[in-house]
Amino acid sequence: MEIEKYLRQQGIKVTKGRINILDIINSSAHAVNAEYIFKECRKRNLSIDLSTVYRALELFESKDIVKKFDLGQGKNNYRIRKEHHKHILQCKLCHKEVEIDCPMEQVKELIKDKTGFTFTDKELDLKLEGICEECIDNTKNKE
Repeated sequence: MEIEKYLRQQGIKVTKGRINILDIINSSAHAVNAEYIFKECRKRNLSIDLSTVYRALELFESKDIVKKFDLGQGKNNYRIRKEHHKHILQCKLCHKEVEIDCPMEQVKELIKDKTGFTFTDKELDLKLEGICEECIDNTKNKE
């Protein structure tokens, strides 16, 4: 992704901070929080305030560039919004995240056929928590 060009296409004023923030999110293999982004900006010798990171994240979310995941207790993670909608499985023990394809289009059609009910949200979010295979194996080995 050529970030500077992408920001312009989205009608967003291009700044070093915004370029770096979006690059950090885009480069991450998993969803990240504002504090992580802030620390990564500092590693890049970018003089930026945490409040700037939050404002950029709000802007990116309002433009549907990033997806915000509410983790509860006022904490959020962010990741680049992808064309193909996916959901997250998160291990309660190691916090590893795995993406799965979203089956909601089929579920929506099934519900509409059976009940006539139509969804109004353009996107439904689903986060499932459980324990990953690796953690289950580690737990069994300790017993």
